[in-house]
Amino acid sequence: MSERKRWLMVIFFAAAMAWVEAAVVVYLRTLIGRLEPYQPDPLPNFGGLRPIEVIREVATMVMLLTVGWLAGRTWRSRLGYAVLAFGAWDILYYVFLAVIGPWPHSLWDWDILFLIPRPWWGPILAPMLIAALMILGGSLVALYDKPEQPLWPARWTWLPSGLGAGLALYTFMADAIRAVSGGETAIRNVLPVAFNWPLFTIGLILFATPIAEVSWQLWRRAENLSGLKSPQGIGQ
Repeated sequence: MSERKRWLMVIFFAAAMAWVEAAVVVYLRTLIGRLEPYQPDPLPNFGGLRPIEVIREVATMVMLLTVGWLAGRTWRSRLGYAVLAFGAWDILYYVFLAVIGPWPHSLWDWDILFLIPRPWWGPILAPMLIAALMILGGSLVALYDKPEQPLWPARWTWLPSGLGAGLALYTFMADAIRAVSGGETAIRNVLPVAFNWPLFTIGLILFATPIAEVSWQLWRRAENLSGLKSPQGIGQ
């Protein structure tokens, strides 16, 4: 199977998984009366669902890592495919939620994004921007990494990228972090009213550092190949 076909199969898997995830979330929110997630205590402990939902989130991550492991042929491309699957799943999840309805109404709607280790809140546009970067970066590594010609970000890029990820996570969890002193009930009842877009944007730019560096590697690789194929390059 060609690398492009592998890429398409991972996208198909992510799309199917996104539909299942969207359907499950609609079922769950209908059951607990939270079709509009922007409410205090977004996941009440209804019938003991809270621990089940947390485990489901962990299982989702395992599934995405598994499809990456199966699709890739090197450890680098396996991680690339896993990141690609995560990004495609995340964006299509919101697309399918809108198709199923009645929520979200726009990209600016607030959502409870994750529950581990604290509730993550943010406008759905924010995680979709991160997911778009993951699709781009994962695709570059998955499609162009070869055993004989490795493609992976330089080590220095991980520091700014990690800092960017930390800033983005902080913007999602800032209100929950501030409520920690009030205990579990206070954390559950956090309802943010403003999103720190300037800080998030800085985090997003820093997070994209490895993608920019990998793109530079590919550009240099293409430039060198073009030089070898040119008459001047052959003469040399």
